[in-house]
Amino acid sequence: MPSATPTAAPAPAAVAPSHSAGAGPKRRGAFAPRRKVCRFCAEQIRDVDWKQFQLLRTFTTERGKILSSRVTGTCATHQRQLSRAIMRARHLALLPFVSN
Repeated sequence: MPSATPTAAPAPAAVAPSHSAGAGPKRRGAFAPRRKVCRFCAEQIRDVDWKQFQLLRTFTTERGKILSSRVTGTCATHQRQLSRAIMRARHLALLPFVSN
């Protein structure tokens, strides 16, 4: 018959630190990054027009890709209008589909 006295549990294995031994915890910047504001809302532009291809070019990369709203800070409404206007400008050859 087994004894009713509890036995000692084995000691837990040593856990390695999650970061390198010499480095301390990662430091954040001195201040929080500023929240991006929609350029069209700030300038009170209601509709994004495909004819303003110089403005639309600022929202594309060098390769011709449309920048995301996380990068540019545009709101969802203007981001949809912006992508639609860029696509229309591409079809009318005002903006390139891809860069050379």
